[in-house]
Amino acid sequence: MQCRLCGSTQLSSVVDLGATPPCERFLAATDLDRPEPTFPLHLRLCESCLLLQIPALITPADTFTDYAYFSSYSDSWVQHARTFVRDAVGRLGLTGDSFVVEVASNDGYLLRHAVDAGVPCLGIEPARNVGAAARAHGVPTETAFLDEETAARIRRGYRPANLVVANNVYAHVPDLRGFTRALRALMADDGWLSIEVHHALNLVMLGQFDTIYHEHFQYYTLQTISRALGMADLTVVDVELLSTHGGSLRVWARPTPVADPPSARIADILRLEAAAGLHEVTGYESMQRQAESARADLLRFLLDCRRAGKRVVGYGAPGKGNTLLNYCGIRTDLLEYTVDRNPYKHGRYTPGTRIPIHDPARLEQDRPDLVLVLPWNLATELTEQLSYIADWGGQLVFPLPTLHVAELHDTVELVP
Repeated sequence: MQCRLCGSTQLSSVVDLGATPPCERFLAATDLDRPEPTFPLHLRLCESCLLLQIPALITPADTFTDYAYFSSYSDSWVQHARTFVRDAVGRLGLTGDSFVVEVASNDGYLLRHAVDAGVPCLGIEPARNVGAAARAHGVPTETAFLDEETAARIRRGYRPANLVVANNVYAHVPDLRGFTRALRALMADDGWLSIEVHHALNLVMLGQFDTIYHEHFQYYTLQTISRALGMADLTVVDVELLSTHGGSLRVWARPTPVADPPSARIADILRLEAAAGLHEVTGYESMQRQAESARADLLRFLLDCRRAGKRVVGYGAPGKGNTLLNYCGIRTDLLEYTVDRNPYKHGRYTPGTRIPIHDPARLEQDRPDLVLVLPWNLATELTEQLSYIADWGGQLVFPLPTLHVAELHDTVELVP
């Protein structure tokens, strides 16, 4: 394996999660008697440039041509996008004469707010099904994977973008150098790039190992994302810490010739990373132990629930949840089923562990004792949405970053 940023072959093991199926390959009932391919899920660290990465064992086309994830099913994520567009319009002075491009625009969850603001925009989305949903909401969308050829075609056919948005896609690209050049090709020479990506500081310090899956080829600190963008003559000029996805970075970059002096927040976050040891190889040595400890805690808890006769079901079927379920070996003996707001997943089964997925209405019908929340990063939103389970004495359990039971109507204790 070669580092996809600097080309070094000196990569060290950080955490090995065994072999799992791709996390978005949900199974139909007719698939249950068929073999299911699995791939090693083994995170490594480049000892030269410190980029965290996994081997590219699947391609983006394997995952994103027909995709199970629709961003609009998270209320908090839609609100996050609305706030971003409002602030970007103010910060950059976007008007009806501007042009905004979003890469991996999903179902138009973000650009529909640009449309509402009267700012011309275009989404680039490879998944046919979610791209169709975006167009149905009035968001112009090209069905394509972004590469240098696609970027050149869009620049010719439309115009250079004043703002390019790439939220939660920069980890999904095995050709990191080519993709970064493509982002630059979409931009006007005085344009802006905004990238949101999960912050490796939280991945390492909080043991968020379930954010590792085959569709995420690399994981960034501010130091490494700055190095990656520099390959295409892009300079980071500002950065924000976000609470989304368990802790993310929003990086603002510009073409180097027009880049403003870096904001003070850049130095602040680099100091945070350095203090956590993430600018040294040794700073990553705890991840395997953290993953093993979290697995032991969750399995012990679920086994105790089973012995106590407690009925446990899940909430959500996110990619991170499938990493957690497969690494921990959790199947229907410990988690009877899970529910999800996305109708695409109803009647299907989680990859590898083959746990059935139902409509959330099933919770009120069955009134389980405990609900294990797999998208734990949406804790605030889901604690409010699911507070009704306290009506029958149900409890809401979050597996990470530490195993705990949420407070609903009344303070509750960890059971059994």
